[in-house]
Amino acid sequence: MISSFAQPATDPFLQKLLEKNPEWFDSILKNPKNYGVQILYTKIDRNRKNEPKFTTYRYNVDRNAYFYPASTVKLPAVLLALEKLNQLKIPGVDKETPMITEAARPEQTAALTDTTAENGLPSVAHYARKILLASDNDAFNRLYEFIGQEDFNERLRAKGYQDVRMRHRLEQPMSVENNRYTNPVRFEKDGKVLYQQPMAYAQKTYAPENPIRQGKGYMKGNTLVEEPFDFTDKNFFGLENQHNMLRAIFFPETLEPSQRFDLLPDDYTFLYRYMSQLPMETSYPEHYSEDLHDSYVKFLMFGDSKKRMPRHIRMFNKVGDAYGYLLDNAYIVDFERGIEFFLTAVIYCNQNQIFNDDTYDYETVGFPFMAHLGKAVFEYEVSRKRRTRPDLSRFEVEYDK
Repeated sequence: MISSFAQPATDPFLQKLLEKNPEWFDSILKNPKNYGVQILYTKIDRNRKNEPKFTTYRYNVDRNAYFYPASTVKLPAVLLALEKLNQLKIPGVDKETPMITEAARPEQTAALTDTTAENGLPSVAHYARKILLASDNDAFNRLYEFIGQEDFNERLRAKGYQDVRMRHRLEQPMSVENNRYTNPVRFEKDGKVLYQQPMAYAQKTYAPENPIRQGKGYMKGNTLVEEPFDFTDKNFFGLENQHNMLRAIFFPETLEPSQRFDLLPDDYTFLYRYMSQLPMETSYPEHYSEDLHDSYVKFLMFGDSKKRMPRHIRMFNKVGDAYGYLLDNAYIVDFERGIEFFLTAVIYCNQNQIFNDDTYDYETVGFPFMAHLGKAVFEYEVSRKRRTRPDLSRFEVEYDK
């Protein structure tokens, strides 16, 4: 069952785990509100049939505390786009079919080609690869436009994800009203149109009940505006909802059918591959292997280093960083030791309380926290006893190179 909590929730286990490592977490423990830290950790134990049992621990989890979800909204976009394709049931239309995005309003942009794809054409699959490998913003926008704002929200809520407000594209300034309109889209192959989708408009507004304003000020151009920054019209994706989405991806059989995504076996293999693949293992887009280090979008355990990550440890995850908020939502597996767990966290890295000034504390506060948190939980996992070693073979996939 997908649940939420009315009040901040902290389990003694996670509190003690943080306290055991004061050199890593002392400043955060002394002033948790200042850093807005929330953590969810799920321990997984298997029986002899390899069936999982989940035990979840929380630290300062508060569904009423707003944080900007940044790029973590891209993971449900991938899932819903794959699901929509499957439910269309149109012969020849799948995640690899070329998807052409048109523009029907002045503020909209078209996408007719994709030079980073092997065939030079955009598709749901290639947008998903760019999202999972490097958190590409335009790729998210194209899936957002394919899904439609209203369907994006309603389909998630129907599955039990109540703490979601998907309201805008990323890195593309548009009014609230213009974001309610999503582009016409068509799927075509060999010059033949297989499916045509007209421009859509979200009838609902998905606004929060109350205004959301944070910080002491924000930069508007070169001018400091000394008043709280307004997040009222921004996206939201609750931390517990993010954490539970991992279970829907990796253990769908443990959820009620209404809470699952309508995915094909090949879709799951696709997700397992690209959620864990590293830039240097990637053929397309080619430049990822040259420009991006292993931990570019792997914050937990490895976010404080640009060194090569051990290949027997795989992070199936989606990160986010914007407006001083840093997030990671991960299923972490060590295939050599037989270790697996879910870990989701957010931390606020904006000590001067000024937004859009490009002086966020990611390097000094955020990345070290994420790496240390991942290591603390991983070390506990290494030390704890398991009755049965898990069979993790379903998550072992081949990478591009």
